[in-house]
Amino acid sequence: MSERLLLLTGHLAYPRLERMVASFGLAAKDWRIHDIGVKVAALMTQEIILRRLPRPVEADRVILPGRCRADLAVLAREFGVPFERGPEEIADLPVYLGRSGGQPDLSRFDMRIFAEIVDASTLTVSDVVARAKKLSMAGADVIDLGCLPDTTFDHMEATIAALHAEGLKVSVDSANFQELERAVRANADHLLSLDENSLSILPDGSKLTPVLVPSPHGDLDSLQRAAAKARAKNIDFILDPILDPIHFGFADSVARYVELRRREPDAEIMMGTGNLTELTDADSSGVTAILLGLCSELKIRHILTVQVSPHTRRTIEEHDAARRMLFAARADAALPKGYSDALLQVHDKRPFGSTPDEIAELAKDLRDANFRIETAQDGIHVYARDFHCLATDAMSLFASLGVEKDGAHAFYLGTELMKAEIAFSLGKRYRQDEPLAFGAAVDKSAEDEARFKEMGHTMRKSGEKTDAADT
Repeated sequence: MSERLLLLTGHLAYPRLERMVASFGLAAKDWRIHDIGVKVAALMTQEIILRRLPRPVEADRVILPGRCRADLAVLAREFGVPFERGPEEIADLPVYLGRSGGQPDLSRFDMRIFAEIVDASTLTVSDVVARAKKLSMAGADVIDLGCLPDTTFDHMEATIAALHAEGLKVSVDSANFQELERAVRANADHLLSLDENSLSILPDGSKLTPVLVPSPHGDLDSLQRAAAKARAKNIDFILDPILDPIHFGFADSVARYVELRRREPDAEIMMGTGNLTELTDADSSGVTAILLGLCSELKIRHILTVQVSPHTRRTIEEHDAARRMLFAARADAALPKGYSDALLQVHDKRPFGSTPDEIAELAKDLRDANFRIETAQDGIHVYARDFHCLATDAMSLFASLGVEKDGAHAFYLGTELMKAEIAFSLGKRYRQDEPLAFGAAVDKSAEDEARFKEMGHTMRKSGEKTDAADT
């Protein structure tokens, strides 16, 4: 049985909301919009809803505008159905509701992330464990211990044991045969990288899963011979034809992955993305999305990555976000659009929540002296009762605000207006009293968000209270 939705709004937004929801393809019986009787949806209050929403509510779920601060628990108790706060802007409703009236399921993925600590041999055991825990929290499934040439790794066994004690899977990446033998004896979970000649290091029936590479480089026949030997030894394996950097064989290496999947339709395959993310001066989020999109199509389920260069400092989080988004899109046989904004870090798809006309209408109805700040296609809007100013940079607005003698308020407005200018310049969504959203590029800190809201609450200019019931 389908879910029935009731969306509450005001006069201005009703036509736009009706057109948008109708475009979702939901059956007419599954949704209804109710104009609560205020001109602007943001001015809706709990008291207005209690007074004006007819009973009984014929819906399974009631969605309020995101700027409505009503107590959801009180409304649910009074009307006997769940109430929830939707997005602040109508433009965000499609993402909020998802494809079937529900949020996209981003809990699923089928790619494992191997996160390499390239200098593990130079770190203490406790330093490796501390770094591994951070990588695991970011989304890594396997911690790959990188071994450096001409650098001894005397504490390899202790490091593997300590990581296992934390419940972490471990791989060892070395070109040194003796180090690989030690990793086998220390019960590592994976070895990177064996070939048809070095596979003999593993006994028949070994529970360790090696990553097999071609020898010489690029020779798929060699890689298939290694796979055949592993099968004969009853050893599970992962094949890696190796992704090369741009201008050093990148296109040919992509072709090798396609050809390997054709030759080995059921084999587990790995792609090392670091040769692109680390060795290309481009934001790693977009590079990651493209590479994991290729992995999604080819059913490559093991990803080796590294974050050494400062511009890849969030690549584990980006890989985690990409694998979840791509799994959801593939499950829907759909384009990877509308599932997640985690990789939209610099620009937003919908940078402006309101049009200049909508902001002008809201400004006309305000009855208090509190400054509101919004961005639209034409610039940064600052408005209050009997005040509406527009500019494309923060500095040119300051002289009009009249806060020269109010340091706290001036500081608040300065931070908000600078944030609005950055958002307007980049094409990002600005929301007053909230930090800018940069997707997987930064941590989402509940403490920071609470601080922004508290700062807005305490530093806004006091004025007449809005009497929304009379609008």
